[in-house]
Amino acid sequence: MEKYVVVLAAGKGTRMKSKLYKVLHQVCGKAMVEHVVDATRAVKPSKIVTIVGHGAEDVEKVLAGKSEFAMQEKQLGTGHAVMQAEGQLAALEGATLVVTGDTPLFTSETFEKLFAYHEEESNAATVLTAEAPDPFGYGRIIRDDQGNVLRIVEQKDGKPEELKVKEINTGVFCFDNQELWSALKQVGNDNSQGEYYLTDVLEILRKAGKKVGAYKMPDFSESLGVNDRVALAEATRIMQRRINEGHMRDGVTFIDPATAYIDADVEIGNDTVIEGGVTIKGHTVIGSDCLITSGSRIVDSQIGNGVTVTSSTIEESIMEDNTDIGPNSHLRPKALIKRGAHLGNFVEVKKAEIGENTKVGHLTYVGDATLGKDINVGCGVIFSNFDGVKKFHTTVGDKSFIGAGSTLVSPINVADHAFIAADSTITKDVGKYEMAIARGRQVNKEDYWHKLPLSEDEEWK
Repeated sequence: MEKYVVVLAAGKGTRMKSKLYKVLHQVCGKAMVEHVVDATRAVKPSKIVTIVGHGAEDVEKVLAGKSEFAMQEKQLGTGHAVMQAEGQLAALEGATLVVTGDTPLFTSETFEKLFAYHEEESNAATVLTAEAPDPFGYGRIIRDDQGNVLRIVEQKDGKPEELKVKEINTGVFCFDNQELWSALKQVGNDNSQGEYYLTDVLEILRKAGKKVGAYKMPDFSESLGVNDRVALAEATRIMQRRINEGHMRDGVTFIDPATAYIDADVEIGNDTVIEGGVTIKGHTVIGSDCLITSGSRIVDSQIGNGVTVTSSTIEESIMEDNTDIGPNSHLRPKALIKRGAHLGNFVEVKKAEIGENTKVGHLTYVGDATLGKDINVGCGVIFSNFDGVKKFHTTVGDKSFIGAGSTLVSPINVADHAFIAADSTITKDVGKYEMAIARGRQVNKEDYWHKLPLSEDEEWK
């Protein structure tokens, strides 16, 4: 059976009260509509068509390469939205899944089971349903004695006995594709909203003697639709729990999983420990046997094996195996920390390479620089890389020693085995085995104290 998908993503989402279109709001690092499309892609459909309207260009940019698109110029209901894909789907044979772009929690497993049930039952249409603890506000699934779906009753239209039903419509449907397009042509807009409803297709098919069924999924939480910021937070909470549980099953230890925020595309190796209050975002990859302590934030970075990150921020950078950083340090974009290197507290590195086993202990800024192996960088060192107009590069060779409080004014080259005396301002290259001293000589002024004016309550002793 060929599979097709239609994703409804044309609405603006006024209840979000946002300049960002609803389906583009993120849940754990991915736009809601991207979560939906990625879940459907896992069932290997022949076509995915996303119906766009408000913010079409932005939606298409997010889903580029993952979906085809059809434009709904005016939002005239869900049935009208699906009709916009007629040119791409109407001539095809198979089954079509229709899902909304504001339901980020549906899993590929659920979609796979829905397709399988639809095919096994030879249904013309299959509704995805769930048992709701509190079904108020949802459309209820009314079945006959054989379990066939008779109709979907909305809250405002339901009779008391119908409203006792807890099986609800999730808004996801699977149709025989040819039956769908035939029925859509018969859908009218004779209702208070003047809209064309996709749910009307079910009644049209049933009256035509076609089989309409329902597949009840076990996890009601998957059906959560996001219409405001409260629901967005709830979707994020559920997704975060799902993500963290997945990592734990793969051998990652979470000290407090409720306060560790891990994006959907993050990869973490086994025997790594994540403390509470950690945020890991984007396409970050973390190796095995690492420790990420509370207060750390890692974004779009590569972390090797055996790495310790202590209450520090890492952005678009690489830490190789057996390195460590922190507390309270910051890797800005394009930092490369090579195997065995140590970065202590209050160290900032930007667009720089720190060589193997090099130590940058504390209170230091390294920008636009290449540091070799086995270097010791003392406390309070500054790589002065910016002259107010341009940025320049500094290179420091292997086994060099950079004394505390020194400033290296780029561009300069410090050779292997060189020394820079503490508190020096270095503006020229330093050769191999040389020591550079660039500071004024110390002068002690004798008896200087007695030259100072006395305060009112002080006498010279």
